[in-house]
Amino acid sequence: MTEDEHYFSADPSVAFERIPVEAEVWGTTLHLTSGSGVFAKGRLDIGTAILFRETEPPTAGRILDLGCGYGVIGLAIAALVPGADVTAVDVNERAVMLANDNAVALQVTDRYRAATPAGIDPSATYEEIWSNPPIRIGKEALHDLLLTWLPRVRPGGRAVMVVGKNLGADSLQRWLIEQGYPTTRLASAKGFRVLESLRT
Repeated sequence: MTEDEHYFSADPSVAFERIPVEAEVWGTTLHLTSGSGVFAKGRLDIGTAILFRETEPPTAGRILDLGCGYGVIGLAIAALVPGADVTAVDVNERAVMLANDNAVALQVTDRYRAATPAGIDPSATYEEIWSNPPIRIGKEALHDLLLTWLPRVRPGGRAVMVVGKNLGADSLQRWLIEQGYPTTRLASAKGFRVLESLRT
């Protein structure tokens, strides 16, 4: 089993090593730390890079980074959007630790906090969810994950997700529509779809 295959484990078993990352986000370079046993260690993965390239950052409000990994999406929002209050969530405890460490390095801890699902206020709601969701956990688990968090988007809000076409982006779009979340494709590039789901 490779290290990346452990990234959706609560407590990865691979030996821990911190690995620096330079991430290009909405025209800005963030200097972050990733680590072994965490998704996309040592790099900005292609899907997330496309998400940044094909979107504009949200304007403000309460934002959830779902499946945050070492934190790049939520940290980019916290760093570039002064009016954003970002919560990041991941089952991987190493990812949560790295995301919070990165928030300290970027000096955004007043507006950014990462936690495992048990550490998130169950009554909290959000204007927007941003995510490169963990597709490889399987369709049933992914659907359960989305049905847990999408209802926390406030009416009029949205979720923005990047999903690989070969990993079921188009079928996911249809499923989201069936669940009552009108979903459109904002962009398609390098085998990825950027989807926007609305909370009506």
